[in-house]
Amino acid sequence: MTGPAAASTAAAGAAPKVEIEAPDISSLRDGNTGIPYVTAWDSGAPGPHVMITALVHGNELCGAHAVLYLAEHGIRPRRGRLSVGFCNVEAYRRFDPANPSASRYVDEDFNRLWSPAVLDGERTSVELRRARELRPYVETVDLLLDVHSMQTTAQPLVLAGPLDKGLALARSVGVPELIVVDEGHAAGRRMRDYGAFGERAGARNALLVECGQHWMRESVDVAIEAALRFLVATRAIDDEDASPHLAGRPHPPRQRVIEVTQAVTVGTPEFAFVDDYTGLEVIPVAGTTIAHDGAAEVRTPYDNCVLIMPSKRLVPGQTAVRLGRFAG
Repeated sequence: MTGPAAASTAAAGAAPKVEIEAPDISSLRDGNTGIPYVTAWDSGAPGPHVMITALVHGNELCGAHAVLYLAEHGIRPRRGRLSVGFCNVEAYRRFDPANPSASRYVDEDFNRLWSPAVLDGERTSVELRRARELRPYVETVDLLLDVHSMQTTAQPLVLAGPLDKGLALARSVGVPELIVVDEGHAAGRRMRDYGAFGERAGARNALLVECGQHWMRESVDVAIEAALRFLVATRAIDDEDASPHLAGRPHPPRQRVIEVTQAVTVGTPEFAFVDDYTGLEVIPVAGTTIAHDGAAEVRTPYDNCVLIMPSKRLVPGQTAVRLGRFAG
């Protein structure tokens, strides 16, 4: 790995360079599960079915690097079963470093489809066909880590969902430093919230890790570390399996929790932020205007409001930003 992951010092609003290559994932194309680009290794010993997924969005490269790192460095489960999967491969095939934002998806966002009403519905798309192909396999998974990255240069974070069990899993993994407790998006359900992952009862659980800006080298380091620490936390592997690969990484800092209280959904094509927010800005005074949505003002609901992942894709119906506050 390169160096310690940290928030970028790039100037706000500057177009980030594509510092990492889109890796060749063809070595895992055939897999061994009957589903293209899904591979499983079984320990033969009792334990949970643990899965790490990448390329839910075709332009988020760090997860692909992390999955290939595990495969190529012989990281195999001591207990239970470990699966790895590349999700939206069709979008990934269209990745162009000259226009890196264009390949997030082909027809629609793969990570807004994960409800029975959508998956069992009549409409179709490239992403829906792939989600339906993956769905029966995802339903066998006990513990999921879904690896993502972000548009802006904000600090990495892990989205734990709204339940106590998600928060507990995030704390057991120990990285990134920031844990976001959230409900998701009005536009549709994420894979990390699908089925039993999003049910209060039961042990099945999931996390979504945002490893930093999409194309910065540090995001690969964060993704690999998060994957290894997730496997240790779920007892798929032992500390001794992970430690050689974490040499030189700083000891994980004490984690902090941000509770999201509301998501701001874009209402009009005229939605615009009043500043070039990159995420994790703390707005000190309640009632501060942070955006205009047509004629309406979007104001902070309380003092010390934290802006979570403000979007540059300001499309009606999509999440513009999530508003939260530090809880610990």
